[in-house]
Amino acid sequence: METNNIIAFIACLFFLFIIGKIFIVPLKIIIKFLLNSIFGGLLIFIINIIGGFLNFHIGLNVITSIFVGILGIPGAIVVILIKLLLS
Repeated sequence: METNNIIAFIACLFFLFIIGKIFIVPLKIIIKFLLNSIFGGLLIFIINIIGGFLNFHIGLNVITSIFVGILGIPGAIVVILIKLLLS
């Protein structure tokens, strides 16, 4: 192979690596955000099952599942407290 071809090949690999890094980082953040939202939705679902015996219900929607998914158990406690204070 000629020297120009080798340099072009290495440059293309370098640019592909850089572009891959640029797109992988936001993709990891989106996947983590999505998994946390799913976890939040499941946690609210479990709270609703347990709360069904006590006539307690939290609305399962995108906002509450994201909130609980991001904050975890403390977020679920905050949502429960908000529900108790507003009703």
